[in-house]
Amino acid sequence: MQKTHWTEPEIVQWSQYLLDSYAYWVKQELIDRSGTSLEQSERLFHSPCIVASHGMEDDPVLNYGNQVALNLWIMDWKQFTQTPSRLTAEPINREERARMLEQAKTQGYIADYRGVRISSTGKRFQVDQAIIWNIQKPDGTALGQGATFSTWRFLP
Repeated sequence: MQKTHWTEPEIVQWSQYLLDSYAYWVKQELIDRSGTSLEQSERLFHSPCIVASHGMEDDPVLNYGNQVALNLWIMDWKQFTQTPSRLTAEPINREERARMLEQAKTQGYIADYRGVRISSTGKRFQVDQAIIWNIQKPDGTALGQGATFSTWRFLP
């Protein structure tokens, strides 16, 4: 039986930080926010759009991926949450990715990001209209960055 990570208290809390920060920066909700935080965590995990995030480490490690993200990158939860986020891009695209993350860090968020990413098995895909935002606690303490998109296509 597959473990439902979205039910773990720390993931429920992280989901709230993701959702609250998205609403703060983007001025709209990422998902329907009705119900309990547990129900919102489930809704986010099963959302049809990709949602992923990483922490604040010097070499940030992915710390959240919803089911669609896990499927796209062809990883289970454990693999995904142990992966440095830079490895979601090919070496040739990492400098551009780093610039984009720095721009989001400075501005709070960026919309309409476009870039090429790579799955754990080497499948390349083009991401379009991604939103990258800073994740923070209610007091403004920085926690990481999130990304969401619903448009991608596999590349040859």
